[in-house]
Amino acid sequence: MAKKIIIVESPAKAKTIKEILKGEYEVVSSKGHVRDLPEREFGVDLRDFEPEFRIIEGKEKIVEEIKEKAKGKEVYLASDMDREGEAIAWHLAFILNVLDKKNRIVFSEITPQTIRSAVQSPRFIDMKKVYAQHARRILDRIVGYKISPLLWKLLRTSSSAGRVQSAALKLVCEREVQRHRFVPKKFWKVQGYIDSVRFYLTHIDGKRIDMQQVDEALARQIQQEVTKLKLVQKKSRLVERKPPLPFITSTLQQEAANKFGFSVSRTMQLAQMLYEGVETSEGHRAFITYMRTDSTRVSDYARDQAEKFIKDHFGERYVGEFRSEQKKPNVQDAHEAIRPVDVEMTPQKAQKLLDKDLYKLYKLIWERFIASQMAAALYEETIYSFESGRYGFEAKLERRIFDGFEAVLKKELEQIQPLNGEIFNVTKWDIQQDATKPPARYTESSMVRALEARGIGRPSTYATIISTLLERKYVVKRSKELVPTVLGFVVNHYMEQRFPKIVDLDFTARMEEALDAIERGEKDHKQVLSEFYKEFSTQLTKAEKEWLSIDIGTNVDCECGEKFTLKVGRFGLYLSCASCGKTSSVDLSSPAVMDEGVLYFTEQEETKTYVCPSCGEPLKRYNGRYGAYYHCQKCGRNYRDFARGTCPKCGSAVEKKLSKNRKYFFKCTSDACDYISWFEPSNESCPECGEKLHYRRFRSSEKLYCERCKKSFEKPKEETNG
Repeated sequence: MAKKIIIVESPAKAKTIKEILKGEYEVVSSKGHVRDLPEREFGVDLRDFEPEFRIIEGKEKIVEEIKEKAKGKEVYLASDMDREGEAIAWHLAFILNVLDKKNRIVFSEITPQTIRSAVQSPRFIDMKKVYAQHARRILDRIVGYKISPLLWKLLRTSSSAGRVQSAALKLVCEREVQRHRFVPKKFWKVQGYIDSVRFYLTHIDGKRIDMQQVDEALARQIQQEVTKLKLVQKKSRLVERKPPLPFITSTLQQEAANKFGFSVSRTMQLAQMLYEGVETSEGHRAFITYMRTDSTRVSDYARDQAEKFIKDHFGERYVGEFRSEQKKPNVQDAHEAIRPVDVEMTPQKAQKLLDKDLYKLYKLIWERFIASQMAAALYEETIYSFESGRYGFEAKLERRIFDGFEAVLKKELEQIQPLNGEIFNVTKWDIQQDATKPPARYTESSMVRALEARGIGRPSTYATIISTLLERKYVVKRSKELVPTVLGFVVNHYMEQRFPKIVDLDFTARMEEALDAIERGEKDHKQVLSEFYKEFSTQLTKAEKEWLSIDIGTNVDCECGEKFTLKVGRFGLYLSCASCGKTSSVDLSSPAVMDEGVLYFTEQEETKTYVCPSCGEPLKRYNGRYGAYYHCQKCGRNYRDFARGTCPKCGSAVEKKLSKNRKYFFKCTSDACDYISWFEPSNESCPECGEKLHYRRFRSSEKLYCERCKKSFEKPKEETNG
């Protein structure tokens, strides 16, 4: 039996290391953190900011197993090399009573060479990193534990406030307000073609113009007057295009979102698997270096490995010059860039070992790293200047002379013949009306870029920030865009009114820098916490004493012709009309924008057209106290909602109703029919027995189910995609 034990935080990582060391060491996993602040108590003494850590509920058995396996053995703690990993190592060392020993080993890639090197050079746990993690955890506990109850009391929902999450929500809300206030300006784009060469209007009477100043009359005048162009100048120059730097966490998240549509959390999940190791036909192996990094630095070993690969496969000319990005103020630079652990594991080889999504991400990382170590691409750029009367035009052509790194990052080039001659006929005009565009909504990709640029969050937190906003329904996704909701704007409104510092973007960035300073040993963690709490407690006391009432105007029409107001009652937020007293429920996850005290619902709910099953009169949809319903103005009947399918017995409409136990059921609207079911009818028939199918939910997906055959079927494609 091995006399040494390595403890990691992940079962996959444990399996990869175990395969490398082949019985020399016992390798076990803690499956993440084993101690944390108590779940149901505050857990922090605000007099000295001493945390009260406890074994996490459900982790008792794992802790006992680790204790038993570590008895009488030399312990090595090999959790990740960031703050969270250092804290996990500290908690394990505390539990095993080995805090005074050199037992911490770190590595940025899981290969035989790095693992064996790490166990030969253990160090003490870095308490500066541990204190930085403690400070972050305590800061988040103070904000969440003290503000969230105020939100619960105010909104009657399970809303929460978070230190970084609140600042990120403000970014999304501010962008939506900018879009709401934006007034588009129309203009005309004047462009044409000489064969396949496109040219643009650039000058009038010798002065360079702004395209936004061109109206339709001028555009049409140019189209009618200009039939030939005279070449007045031709300028050529060599342009060097440098390769991109290797990936860091944020750029990997952005590129994976842009190329594959991966969410930020999905990218990190895949990257974690590639780092820790996956089961392949060649055994359990890791593919990339540590995936949480803000540094583009590359080790000498990796650079030498890449240089040899490039020489062997492309030639000496393709090897690039050494370069590194200048370090930014908020970059920790603790780990090198994300890269393959072995450049000889090409995408072609990896494709045989990895599943589809893992392969796509690995290929992206491999190609980016190899390209980053290659020579620049060289282009000849030629600008043609033309004149015709008062008007000047320009065309730009590019010709690639040397592909360099683009030999790996394949770039499609449009083959356009250069222009020869002095006078050219305009082959065709392309006159288009356009308009200035509002600022784009954030996507997950651009949100990461914005957080990074503002110094909000760190590589390990970007995915969590975005997923929290989505889970809390403060924002929703619409065609990949992050759109703030009614709840998101109300929470942001409350935070701006009562806790302006928490949502102040510069303040949030300064707090992140303070945590970095703790890690560097430049600041004392308790002093940072004390300074924060001194200001925060003043705002908290004021918020607890001065209750903020919710009374927000909206753009929602009441039947009486007035606008509804958003208010809060004993059951939460609702719409109320001051004129007629009518109330209505509100969907808190509806996209909205709050501007100058008015809440605008920005997405009209799809309205379905139904006729009254009793008299055939069109039904009108209303929002009532208990949600939407349909009303017949002729016979006075009300219907909550209707099933997607008709009655299997008589073909009449089926109403969706609510039982006394608050459970939905479905009942035929025909008084002569006794059809009733807990399951929603469809219009599809069983392919085996012809019985009408019902909708049933199986785990996370909805399928069609035959009550007679007891079989399930996939929904039609058009319904699934709808």
